[in-house]
Amino acid sequence: MNYNRVVCFDLEMCCWNENGKGITGEIIEIGLAEIDLAKQEIVKRAQYYVKPEQDEVSLFCTQLTGITPRKIEKQGRPLQDVMKSMIKNFGGANKIYASWGRDDIIFRNECKEKGIDFPFVEFVNLATLYRMQHRLREKRIGHRAAQEALNIEWEGRQHSGYTDAYNLAKLALVML
Repeated sequence: MNYNRVVCFDLEMCCWNENGKGITGEIIEIGLAEIDLAKQEIVKRAQYYVKPEQDEVSLFCTQLTGITPRKIEKQGRPLQDVMKSMIKNFGGANKIYASWGRDDIIFRNECKEKGIDFPFVEFVNLATLYRMQHRLREKRIGHRAAQEALNIEWEGRQHSGYTDAYNLAKLALVML
């Protein structure tokens, strides 16, 4: 296990707004940003678009994420192919992966449903760690709010996996 490197990741999924309630489906984007803790810097970034097998990208989803059905059609690949690229470019079981919340469970469950091996084993939930560090036991806080509370500038469009992973990496460098 390489404890000097952490791969921050963010998932975007098919989503709908039904009666004011958000509902999500299959993964359509995975953003990654790897940090080197010794150097205190972001060393690698990537963005992968995933073609959903069952779901479609709704108008609501496009408005929220900026991901269009056309972008998925042109740039999306099957999740299994994306997983192979992630392992090749970022490593599998030898790296620690971090997200804001439990994206690891969502990711693992979708892989299981699709019969895809899930090689990632070590995960850090930075939202839980942040709440522990700041004694916010009962209070939930969003990624952007946490970052801004620490005076770390937010860059780019929120709900873009690529942007969110990058911003999470900036936050992780302060937290870890």
